[in-house]
Amino acid sequence: MTAGSSSDCRRLDSNHSPRGRIRYNLYDWTIAALRLAEQRPARHHRLLLAELEALARGRFDRLMISMPPGSAKSTYTSVLFPAWWFTRHPRTSVIAVSHTLALAQQFSRRTRETIASYGSLLGYDLLTANRGSGHWRTTSGGEYTALGVRGALTGRRADLIILDDPIRSQLEADNQRQRDTLWEWYRSSLTTRLKPQARVILVMTRWHEDDLGGRLIATNDDRWRQLRLPAIAMPDDRLGRIPGEPLWPEWEDLEALTRKRLALGERTWAALFQQSPRPMEGALFKVECLSSVEATTPTPESAIVRAWDLAATAATSSNDPDWTAGVKLMRTASGHYVILDVIRLQGSPWQVEELIHSTARSDGLMVRIGLPEDPGQAGKSQVTYFAGRLAGYRLSPSRETGSKLTRAMGIASQIEANNVSMIRGNWNRAFIEELRDFPFGRKDDQVDALVRAFSMLIDISEPARRITLPHFSR
Repeated sequence: MTAGSSSDCRRLDSNHSPRGRIRYNLYDWTIAALRLAEQRPARHHRLLLAELEALARGRFDRLMISMPPGSAKSTYTSVLFPAWWFTRHPRTSVIAVSHTLALAQQFSRRTRETIASYGSLLGYDLLTANRGSGHWRTTSGGEYTALGVRGALTGRRADLIILDDPIRSQLEADNQRQRDTLWEWYRSSLTTRLKPQARVILVMTRWHEDDLGGRLIATNDDRWRQLRLPAIAMPDDRLGRIPGEPLWPEWEDLEALTRKRLALGERTWAALFQQSPRPMEGALFKVECLSSVEATTPTPESAIVRAWDLAATAATSSNDPDWTAGVKLMRTASGHYVILDVIRLQGSPWQVEELIHSTARSDGLMVRIGLPEDPGQAGKSQVTYFAGRLAGYRLSPSRETGSKLTRAMGIASQIEANNVSMIRGNWNRAFIEELRDFPFGRKDDQVDALVRAFSMLIDISEPARRITLPHFSR
């Protein structure tokens, strides 16, 4: 058909008529659907609608939406959007999942009621013989299924999955087993239901740095497009807000948010409202006492070690293994400790071996190397192997005894007494964050390596400078 034909003109007119715009444009549909309630999308809703429409048009196929409670993210994403989706993709299947079947069915009922009220605008209706709260079909060939997390998916396939609010509570989010179970169900059950070119939307308030959203971010899967909008703006805000500006002032102004922040506490506020979850406050390392300095030149009296904590699993798109970490620590003649360098790698056994060997060459023969010796014959064999590869270097294998917390107390006391500094480098931030989160953080590889380095210096040099701390100061 040639450009400018009568059929093209009719299609153009249809897209520019009120009903045509509603079926073609998600924002126009939302305005029409909210008119009776005398509501209009706020600024952050308009950005959300733009992202949802872009996903519907196939510009990307994974969208993660992180917004605080009360921001109406579910109304737009889990109620209004599915109703409009069927105008663009009439013969498709939608699976909507929430932390419980009851919540998923609530979204289902609201979507179904919206379609029943505005079917003439949308261009389709519900099949009268199939209007269940958890499963229904449309007259245009669409199908909608509501499920709770870990619900049965056998026999179901989806062109669109909307996973809205998969976590029920902070207690559930703090439970490692619950997080692992949700992750495995998402990977092995839910995503295997996707049809070719299907799309996935994750809508959630963040609860924990290792929640489902956190794990997906950690995979570094570049298919995921993120829309993260905190209750109070931070630098580089997606909406262009100035730092400190509230998300939806017409609904909840800064004064109300401040009161809520004081009532909730910083950890809950950071997760639920700022979408920046962090572990429970670390109880050991006082990182504010760790000063950073420019490069320093060792003296002949200085003792320097490089201690390693080993892991041997390469990172992939579906895992986030432990790191191999090597901490280079110096003790000066005056008894002051300086963290000279930290190296990390998520790699295979061969990559780990090469890293340790190349780092030893770079550090030089005078730097003693500390390696862990696991119990049993396997640990002895590993140390023997490394001794062969590192012939000529001073190697100090050691076994770990006691709890991690107990072993870390020595260097933690030195840091609190302002007796430890670190050389400025691009490794500083990750190192500081791990110290701050210990022992509640997801990773502790750098901490383990630091503790081993400190123990080595205690063993090979004169006793550390005595530090007197007030009773109960810890």
